[in-house]
Amino acid sequence: MPRAKGDHEARRREVSEAVWRVLAARGFGGLTLRAVAAELGATTGLLTHYFPTKDDLVTHALDLLERRTSRRPRRAPGQGLRAVRAWLLDVLPLTAEAADSNRIWVSSWDTALADPELREQYAGKYARGRDTLRELVAEAQRLGELPPGDPERVAAGAQAFALGLAVQAVLDPTTFPPRRQTELLDDYVAALGSRSGNSAE
Repeated sequence: MPRAKGDHEARRREVSEAVWRVLAARGFGGLTLRAVAAELGATTGLLTHYFPTKDDLVTHALDLLERRTSRRPRRAPGQGLRAVRAWLLDVLPLTAEAADSNRIWVSSWDTALADPELREQYAGKYARGRDTLRELVAEAQRLGELPPGDPERVAAGAQAFALGLAVQAVLDPTTFPPRRQTELLDDYVAALGSRSGNSAE
């Protein structure tokens, strides 16, 4: 008897959760049909109904990463320098969910570097992030909370700082626990605003 549509969708969600758990534990380098099957307690034959090839599995994993990252709760931005700080904090692996996402993003870079189309997509994603941050920086400048200057340059530097800190925290969470990440970011944000005598606190 064929499965009902609801059963099929429920099974697909189970498969996606298994893919996510493998990604969180092993990264893209450890993502295989065999690993997902073991996590799911199923056979690789069953998984080929969902992912006929390894490329299909990787494509699904990348889509899953994008969707879960976009649904992650974000801080209320506020205005000015507070909004800049909130945007940067949302980059960091400060929660278990954010740590999983960051580990998976970092592990996916190798996949992106090997695929020109995917590399272009990733570059576009980071560029859009800089665009958003540039607008927040420009607003903080209009409010007098950041000194005058090129907001694009400030945004690029701030994004690079947050991404670099996120990578260090992923690789060495003992040295960079959430509290220290926040302290380092607050030091950085305070330095951005110090010339105008304001802070984000």
